[in-house]
Amino acid sequence: MRSYPQAIVTEKAAASLRKGHPWVYGEEVLAIRGDYRNGDPIDVLSEKERYLGTGLINDHSKIRIRLITRNANDRMDEAFWTRRLQYALQYRKTVMGDDFACCRLIFGEADQFPGLTVDRFGPVLVAQVLSLGMEKVKHILFPALLTLLRQMGEEIEVIYERNEAAIRELEGLPRYQGFVQGEGLRTETDGKVLIRENGIQYEVDYINGQKTGFFLDQKYNRAAVARLAKGKHVLDCFTHTGAFALNAAAAGAAHVTAVDVSEDAIAMARANADRNGLTGNMDFICADVFDLLTDMAKQGRSPYDFIILDPPAFTKSRATIKNAIRGYKEINLKAMKLLPRGGYLATCSCSHFMNNTHFCQMMHNAAEDAQVSLRQIEGRQQSPDHPILWNVPETDYLKFYLFQIV
Repeated sequence: MRSYPQAIVTEKAAASLRKGHPWVYGEEVLAIRGDYRNGDPIDVLSEKERYLGTGLINDHSKIRIRLITRNANDRMDEAFWTRRLQYALQYRKTVMGDDFACCRLIFGEADQFPGLTVDRFGPVLVAQVLSLGMEKVKHILFPALLTLLRQMGEEIEVIYERNEAAIRELEGLPRYQGFVQGEGLRTETDGKVLIRENGIQYEVDYINGQKTGFFLDQKYNRAAVARLAKGKHVLDCFTHTGAFALNAAAAGAAHVTAVDVSEDAIAMARANADRNGLTGNMDFICADVFDLLTDMAKQGRSPYDFIILDPPAFTKSRATIKNAIRGYKEINLKAMKLLPRGGYLATCSCSHFMNNTHFCQMMHNAAEDAQVSLRQIEGRQQSPDHPILWNVPETDYLKFYLFQIV
């Protein structure tokens, strides 16, 4: 006999859950039987009393229940969570191979840990806990993750939480960041760690850097850019840590210009170039990319035959998708006009609201306005340590294309 409370949900919610989506919104809950505290497990039933799954409930959140299993025999105990962590680690070990030392270990809903992200940078794990349900079980998850990795022969010295995101307040949680204590873990470091990706070394600032300190999802897209870069004059826009620029330079680009509006980002990119001995064929510009491309377009010429556009998400909601489309079109249109015939363009969007249909239509429209044709070389997505669940569209967010201008 199960002891969990029960939530009766609307037929609309039941249909969504049957299709595989794991969320139940507040207005979709018709009734609750039994006592519960926010963050507790709760069984979800249809109006016809059919079991749909078990999730974690939070009355503070717009997403009131986040499903974590569809097996009525599961118990949300330490063994359950350890088993779930094992699945995630075994998957990464398989799909990432030698890159297991530097990858995303937990990717929220895609691994059935709703609201939890864990990135690995060698001996450092950086976690973001963005849901109450995960907050209440992290005392199980972090020690279990540490034990499992060490059993695999992996050295882990630090677990650091980056829980300063505003979304935590929507879950009724405080914002903070800090070290996790545990056996053999260090809690006093400068927050810097060296990693190697695609043969290039970076210093990751996991305390002050964006998100968890480094964007791991573009790992293999950077390698795809490198394959085209030899002998090219490359303009890397929104360079951040300089990762695309460095991959191009290391691959033998004739020259690479890295651009970002943030002086801190430019300093970081320059330092990474120094670290890899690549400053000889690189320069760095602190500027607004929109303004820079506009000024270059006014001059009517460009020294570049390969432009990389890796902007931040221009939209984080459906409400602003039209403005985002205009922003993406503007930078892509200008890049297309600046590139010579036969030049190359790498372009992407990291917003799941800017879906592939929107993105491709935007590129068609930009190419038509620029009076060029696009020859697609590759269409890519995020690296497989950020797996996509086809029934959870929120996990499918990164669009990345390589084109030749013809």
